[in-house]
Amino acid sequence: MSTGARADVSHGAFHLDSTVPGAASRGLDAFRRGWETQLGGGFRLPAFSPATIGDFRVKGRAARLSDVTIADLHGASATRTAGTPRGDEDLVRMYVVRQGAWALDGPRERDEHTVSAGQFLLRHFGHPSAFETAPHTTAKIAFLPTTMLGPLLGNRTITGPVESPEVRLLVAHSNMVHETIADLSPAGVHAAHSTLIELAKAVAQSRFDDMEPLLAPSLAQAAKELADRHLAHPELSPTMLARELRVSVRTLQRAFAAVGESVTTYIRHRRLERARLALTAGPGRPSVAELAAHWQFADSSHFIRAFKKRYGQTPTEYARSTRPT
Repeated sequence: MSTGARADVSHGAFHLDSTVPGAASRGLDAFRRGWETQLGGGFRLPAFSPATIGDFRVKGRAARLSDVTIADLHGASATRTAGTPRGDEDLVRMYVVRQGAWALDGPRERDEHTVSAGQFLLRHFGHPSAFETAPHTTAKIAFLPTTMLGPLLGNRTITGPVESPEVRLLVAHSNMVHETIADLSPAGVHAAHSTLIELAKAVAQSRFDDMEPLLAPSLAQAAKELADRHLAHPELSPTMLARELRVSVRTLQRAFAAVGESVTTYIRHRRLERARLALTAGPGRPSVAELAAHWQFADSSHFIRAFKKRYGQTPTEYARSTRPT
């Protein structure tokens, strides 16, 4: 387990991996220490079942920004709380499940929900909830302040697909927080926190203000993550990305310009990077013509010119230079 937190208590982060051999039996203790030390006592962990304690194989990271905590978790083992947690917990929680399933019990039968792969849930929790996860569950959890989101949510439970534009933006922003938290200034912490709150409100309202400058970096990042999953798709373009994120092409271009890039340049550079990696594959690597076709260049000549402009060598020269002597 590795930890890292600033001297102030406004933000901190930690990583844990108890999926490595021999770590499962002490994984929960390490996780609890890191969680409570780095993220503070305001986000208490529940008691877990004996089976969970004895086989806690979880890999994850968590970050705190003032009164917001976000965690990315992958549980190789199943987890289950022990009994019904007691006490008060005035928090809004959001679950974004990519794989597996996360089952939540509420104080009333109607509050019981299972968040399946590809779905999210956003709800105000007035009390701690029992939960159970299936093996190999991958999820992002956000713990959010009730003062800013409770009045908007009321007693509603918001659910839907993780591919909705609002959830895409929130996930993209939280990923940026995880990557940059160690370098954030106090002003950066405040901006990152404010953006997370605004995006959580957008999820609750099923819409976001695409003219809000604060959201431009998150919109650009969401578009990048979407593009990275469709780099070989022949229809990948600013138009396709804008359509998936429900914004105009002009709004998307403006978001990229705010971070000093263009949409088309990003797509081209990512495709060239994938092609460059393929050229180092050794025997059986694709030909230049195959790479050009796979990464959606008009023809081999266009691909060769773009590659040389980017890397200073033709694809053939690059492949030759990386070949073992």
